[in-house]
Amino acid sequence: MNQLFYFTMKTLLFMKKALKIFGYILLGLVVVILGLAAYIQLAPMPTYEVKAPDLKIIPDSARVAEGRRIALTMCVYCHRGPDGKLSGDIWNDDDVFGKLWSANLTQHPDAGIGRYTDAELAHTLRTGIKRDGHFAGPFMMFRNISDEDLASIIAFLRSDAPEVQPSERRQPPSELTFLGNMWLKLLVKPMPYPEKPVLAPSPADKIAYGRYLVTGKWECFSCHSAAFETNNLDEPEKSKGYLGGGNPLKDAHGNSAVSANITPDRETGIGAWTEAQFTEAVRFGKRPDGKSLSPLMPPMTVLTDEEVSAIWAYLQSVPAIKHNVKAP
Repeated sequence: MNQLFYFTMKTLLFMKKALKIFGYILLGLVVVILGLAAYIQLAPMPTYEVKAPDLKIIPDSARVAEGRRIALTMCVYCHRGPDGKLSGDIWNDDDVFGKLWSANLTQHPDAGIGRYTDAELAHTLRTGIKRDGHFAGPFMMFRNISDEDLASIIAFLRSDAPEVQPSERRQPPSELTFLGNMWLKLLVKPMPYPEKPVLAPSPADKIAYGRYLVTGKWECFSCHSAAFETNNLDEPEKSKGYLGGGNPLKDAHGNSAVSANITPDRETGIGAWTEAQFTEAVRFGKRPDGKSLSPLMPPMTVLTDEEVSAIWAYLQSVPAIKHNVKAP
């Protein structure tokens, strides 16, 4: 009887001690979670060291023309302001990440990029780190575009084109949700500046050149894979659902769409299309069935025959993904 009483008391004391320890652990976890939540919501955005390369762009007419072609096809989609210049505008407004505005890319010395050197611009476009050390986010990290095409973009931004002349338009601070703050403060980081030259393949190698256009110059994979959050900028082919579509897209005006499957699957992709039909879709936004593509996929009339053909050749070489994308 005494032994049973002793065992019972010992068990109760052990349970009491265990519950006390568990309580301390639970309290510690609560403190850590609350501290992390406070950091995510209240701490300023981190800053990073700016290591701009030794770079000076020679803005010849060919570079300016090519930079204009790229910028007014790609950059303009996010950075076109109400004044018609690349002065920035709201480009995201949702309950997931909050309100974000694109930057003013005009030559204004304060509101725009007028104080940037060529090297600082190249560093920002490659890494996402602005000249003040703040992170522009993963939206502005062009990892795979060639050095020459990057130089062309910078040459255009320095030119006398009306779209980049100084605009005093200033964007308000981002209004991030808790998830938006967590994403930018903890989950995404700048990329290092490339240690080696980034070169575009020769157009003579059609598939390699097409891959460059899809993953670098025109960044088709960015929208046409599963989601922006799971894209792999260093190794695009490792992006979730690479080119299989399904990425939910939305512009600042509330228009929404889901990116198409552009792998060679015959039932759910473009495997049953002809090259001529693909060209018609890319250039003029017209599907083989006569229907129009979403306004979020603007007609890319500036692409050359050589570029469209190379993109088509490359897309025929990627693994087919059976993914029936349904429109919203």
